[in-house]
Amino acid sequence: MSLPRYGEYKKSELSWLGLVPAHWPIKRIRYVADLNPSKSELAGYNRNTVVSFLPMEAIGDDGSLNLDRTRTIAEVEVGYTYFRDGDVTLAKITPCFENGKGALIQGLREGIGFGTTELIVARPKSSEVLGPMLNWIFRSPGFRNQGEASMYGAGGQKRVPDNFLRDFAWPFPPINEQIAIIAFLDRETAKIDTLIAEQRKLIAVLAEKREATVSQAVTKGLNANAPRKNSGVAWLGEVPSHWEVVRIKRVIASIEQGWSPQCENFPISLPDEWGVLKVGCVNGGVFRPMENKKLPPGLEPVPAYSLKRGDLLISRANTRELVGSAAAVGTDFDNLMLCDKLYRLRLDNARCTPFYLAAYLGTPQARSQIELDATGASSSMLNIGQSAILDLLAPMPSVKEQNEIREFLRTETERLDTLNVVAERAIVLLKERRSALIAAAVTGQIDVRGVMSPALIEHPEVLAA
Repeated sequence: MSLPRYGEYKKSELSWLGLVPAHWPIKRIRYVADLNPSKSELAGYNRNTVVSFLPMEAIGDDGSLNLDRTRTIAEVEVGYTYFRDGDVTLAKITPCFENGKGALIQGLREGIGFGTTELIVARPKSSEVLGPMLNWIFRSPGFRNQGEASMYGAGGQKRVPDNFLRDFAWPFPPINEQIAIIAFLDRETAKIDTLIAEQRKLIAVLAEKREATVSQAVTKGLNANAPRKNSGVAWLGEVPSHWEVVRIKRVIASIEQGWSPQCENFPISLPDEWGVLKVGCVNGGVFRPMENKKLPPGLEPVPAYSLKRGDLLISRANTRELVGSAAAVGTDFDNLMLCDKLYRLRLDNARCTPFYLAAYLGTPQARSQIELDATGASSSMLNIGQSAILDLLAPMPSVKEQNEIREFLRTETERLDTLNVVAERAIVLLKERRSALIAAAVTGQIDVRGVMSPALIEHPEVLAA
């Protein structure tokens, strides 16, 4: 879409902004909105009144709100942030601020809400700025970049100071132009969001297709017409009649755990450095050697834990969805060591290949059993014992057929992964387009008045109603 610019511009006197439309005044946020309004407004309310409650997770990165939670005023009036319908909120703590958490508040129970203290609340002054316009400004790249630069604190506790918002200067168009900009951005970003949703749906379909392709190949074989037999295992069903069904312990030569010393918080970068693998190196069924932590200079490495081609790695401890994740190592890594939260299986190569077994362990059939056998008090860290892995039943074709299955899966998954990369890239480009459109509209780099209804611009109460 090609849109015109305004006829006349002026210097904004803001180094990061540049030129703005000549008739747009520059104002600090404190002059167009009241910040963090006082809870004294609720003095006349019964303390048992039920109102909306919004912890941080109830506010989406896309400006959405989950209004399922409620509390009484008495429960939340101390220790929480107050807001009401029409206010605009934004998260002030990292990484929520950078991720875009914040929203135009609407639909609250009794029109009142409380939430996390990590929110800043801005209540627009109706004569200066409309709530939706202020929300678009807060979601624009320019605002976010300046806010990020103002953060104070360290690590995961960095915050945007309240004074940043109070003193932040921005060009504000007349109300009728704000109406046009709001309507334009609502319409155009909705189109982009629809395209993003379609790409995400495609990614989900590709993931399902990938999983089904792998599962079919390693549990049913490549020949759909091959005679079948009952595996004798309810959760596995039928398998090709010439396949065996064996426990994993029958096809391995050894199993061991590694070593987890206190390491640096960053991976190795030089060939003569030693690293210890992180448990996430096998997530997704693909071995990722960069998922490691550098061994400190004062500790001696244990070469016996170095990785070799053909090692099958299985995560011993992780979340329910990731515990038991498996991946095969494709080449030697002499300076990477096995950690304590990984099992290393070395297989009997005459009976089983590591790439076939890794693929099988990622199927829904195997995953259901691994998750069933995992133990632990917390869902964020479950364990799978050696015996559970070794006693797991697996369909076992000949090594020749395992290699044929591996080659088939390599070709098919590469094709699906290529389509996935294209879809992911499309989402990145669409998000960039969305950000650029918001930035251009709220800073006056494009004039959207000509593409919106003249009646709407002249009579903004039509939209406001």
